[in-house]
Amino acid sequence: MKDTLGILLAGGAGERLYPLTRDRAKPAVTFGGIYRIIDITLSNCVNSGLRRVYILTQYKALSLNRQIREGWNIFGREIGEFIEILPPMKRVSENWYMGTADAVYQNIYSIGSEQPKYVIILSGDHIYKMNYERMLKHHVEAGADVTVATLTTDPSECKHFGVVDIDHGDRITAFLEKPQHTDLRSPYDPTKISASMGIYIFNTDVLIPVLLKDAEDKTSSHDFGKNILPAMLGDYRVYSFNFVDENKKEALYWRDVGTLEAYYEANMDLISVSPVFNLYDDQWPIRTHQRQYPPAKFVFAESGRMGHAMDSLISSGCIISGGMVRNSVLSPDVRVNSYSEIDSSILFSHVNVGRKCLIRKAIIDRDVHIPEGTTIGYDVEADRERYFVTDSGITVVTRDYSLFENPVTVDYFTSE
Repeated sequence: MKDTLGILLAGGAGERLYPLTRDRAKPAVTFGGIYRIIDITLSNCVNSGLRRVYILTQYKALSLNRQIREGWNIFGREIGEFIEILPPMKRVSENWYMGTADAVYQNIYSIGSEQPKYVIILSGDHIYKMNYERMLKHHVEAGADVTVATLTTDPSECKHFGVVDIDHGDRITAFLEKPQHTDLRSPYDPTKISASMGIYIFNTDVLIPVLLKDAEDKTSSHDFGKNILPAMLGDYRVYSFNFVDENKKEALYWRDVGTLEAYYEANMDLISVSPVFNLYDDQWPIRTHQRQYPPAKFVFAESGRMGHAMDSLISSGCIISGGMVRNSVLSPDVRVNSYSEIDSSILFSHVNVGRKCLIRKAIIDRDVHIPEGTTIGYDVEADRERYFVTDSGITVVTRDYSLFENPVTVDYFTSE
């Protein structure tokens, strides 16, 4: 891995995760109480021995930049290791990033300055555990020019992925970008298809010329899945690496939490008795940056006014003051006041729930104050008049609601 440079794409706008991405980049969205989505991929990098990583940012990157600076400044530049943020600099173009390939192309000088033998392209908005060193070993042994990480999935999911045709020597012979239907089947499981995970390893001496050629093509959308990879099949050795899950569960775990429903379900999995995604694996730790908060506290033990939580993740700094929390994820510094009930919900940092509130199947954004007696998640039509509600009935409460209800509780100078 010493000869490998990681390029982590973290510039997507994340429209499908709106309104959680209204004020932050998708990779900066909270996950599992204390983490940000990007922490998962960065933890994979560290656990794989990948110690040189560029993070390409673009949209609403303030909180993402702060998370990287405060939580991932763990390597020594003097020994050639780094995790470094590269915002759009327009060094080779007058445009912002116009696609995944264009984002890498616009940082071609930074890649060249490190002189890596291999470049691994990663995405900062997926939840999974993967050892990239395994993939690199497969890439080298196959004599590949580029290797695509693939995941076996149900054929009905083909419209959400780039689907590849793979021969029995692991070589990719066709690449279909999000087809509505396909008869292709995976050589690893004939009942499934092989889908691209958006993870690629390139030989650097191959990557540079294909990026230059694509940049000159005015008809290209400058995307790896749509343009770069299909165009390479005839002239280069393009191979597949079938996903090896380091999560060590029976079912493979890879989640694109790009919609509110997918994001909600991924968080709800974490609070189950035996979650599919294991946060407690000391062989594959997930790291992040945490501010210094006191321990969580549960107070009052009166009848009808007992501070307690069941089947939930409760982060540092939380105070459950005579309220009840069930099947929920609470980020740091959340307060649930007396006689309130939180059920099947996700509360971001610095949320204050007033007395006698009922909240069910909701996502409450950070810095929101819920006034006393508020009911959320019990009447969909009433909720739609005040909040953002998904088709599946997940209610999302954002900071503009807090400003409307109680202006003094919101400090817009509080760091995201």
